[in-house]
Amino acid sequence: MQQLMSLAPLAVILPILGAGATFLARRKVRWQRIITIGVLCTTLLLEVGMLAATWNGQTYAITIAGWDTPTGIALVVDGFSAFMLLVSTVVSLAVLLFATSQGMADGDEHGPVSIFHPAYLILLAGVSNAFMAADLFNLYVGFEIFLTASYVLLTLGGTAERIRSGITYVVVSVVSSVLFLTAIALIYAATGTVNMGDLALKLADLDSGTKLILHSFLLIAFGIKAAVFPLSLWLPDSYPTAPAPVTAVFAGLLTKVGVYAIVRTETLLFPGGEVNSVLLVVSALTMVIGIFGALAQSDFKRMLSFTLTSHIGYLIFGIAVGTETAIAATIYYVGHHIIVQTSLFMVAGLIERRAGTANITELGSLARLSPALAVLFFIPAINLGGIPPFSGFLGKFGLLHAATEQGGALNWAVIAAGLLTSLLTLLAIIRVWARAFWRRAAEAEDPQASLVDQSKEMTELIQSSGNQGPILGARLARQMEAKFLPWGMRYSTGALVAAGVALTVFAGPLFAFCQRVAAELLSRAPYITAVLPPG
Repeated sequence: MQQLMSLAPLAVILPILGAGATFLARRKVRWQRIITIGVLCTTLLLEVGMLAATWNGQTYAITIAGWDTPTGIALVVDGFSAFMLLVSTVVSLAVLLFATSQGMADGDEHGPVSIFHPAYLILLAGVSNAFMAADLFNLYVGFEIFLTASYVLLTLGGTAERIRSGITYVVVSVVSSVLFLTAIALIYAATGTVNMGDLALKLADLDSGTKLILHSFLLIAFGIKAAVFPLSLWLPDSYPTAPAPVTAVFAGLLTKVGVYAIVRTETLLFPGGEVNSVLLVVSALTMVIGIFGALAQSDFKRMLSFTLTSHIGYLIFGIAVGTETAIAATIYYVGHHIIVQTSLFMVAGLIERRAGTANITELGSLARLSPALAVLFFIPAINLGGIPPFSGFLGKFGLLHAATEQGGALNWAVIAAGLLTSLLTLLAIIRVWARAFWRRAAEAEDPQASLVDQSKEMTELIQSSGNQGPILGARLARQMEAKFLPWGMRYSTGALVAAGVALTVFAGPLFAFCQRVAAELLSRAPYITAVLPPG
């Protein structure tokens, strides 16, 4: 196993090398697709082995370039990081297949220089680096890598709306990065190290006031990344404007890197729960305000963006409770939320392609027009709503059970907020289901007639347009084809929906694994022993 774990840096290196290769093949979209899919499949196999190696509680540290810790750079693979790596790659591969099928259907083989594949792989390299980073500065580097790539992906197409949303996203992210870098500088000034294993020992020697300041800086920086209230207002305006595959991978991964950083630092660097009461209040506000925002939306993607921020509150709730059961339920719920939220954003992309819009007020009869699409929506939707026996229910039950065991008025108040949020999430989902899938829509009653009317209008326009005729003809072909869903988009979405169901089917062993991971995180000893050299 040690030999296998020595290959762990490939989870970062392979996407970086793949990004370089896809950029060199920028004029050959087919080769870009082959390289990107090949890199992700290889990385996935590696991460399956990494999860198997850490399944029973082992923790491995890999030093880079022969420099010993705490001076040198180290990567750590334990159960938590291996789980996050595997889930993120599964989701990324599904989204990539979705984007590939969409691109092939839209005929982009002969398009201009493509930057999607290099930026996508760089994004994944940054995420993987953040999950394995054993020092704060390397964690910061991981954040900056995927920030740079995410801005490129967010503004693909160069429309005014995407550029405007991208600017908002970058400004907020830069503020978060400045706060994080300031925290790193202060921590280094106070302790002389940024290695997290070393910090776990040295931070305990600081006075409580200094430690609280350092703790607060890190929490605010990571809170912006994780989109917790009131630091989440940027997200609903940034994500929905991006292309469907980009929005899906953003929703699944980027906020969870912030959650991962909070879990890691709260358990390793700042044990004791000094700010747990604040986190409980923040979790309740994040849940309730986020879901009320979702209920006020008519656009499906914006609604999902608000539910995304709302359900981050459950994760913060588990961190705030801080018991072994709560941390275990949080880890399980992170995996659930990554998969289910990404699935729903992919479904939103399918709806937008099938109907030409994601606005709920303009949709109707989708269940009749596309029964498969109705199934792809229904399963992750009720999972997100927390209907038994799905993973959404199991994760929430674990969180609420841990809070009731701990007791206290504040815990009970957050439990009430969590139950309310779950009910309102179900209400938001039912509204989409009733309006978009079951409501009769005149324009959807005879889709073929609607297409004929559109084609007649476009044909008349082509005949009177002279030299612009071929361009308009190509546009008509794309319009006609956009009414139907490419098989690759449907199957990749279906595969991720099935992965969400698998979280329920294998909930027993997964919860046992999460319990072991939580015990390791709270004990801190496995991590510290793995990172720091003997003596």
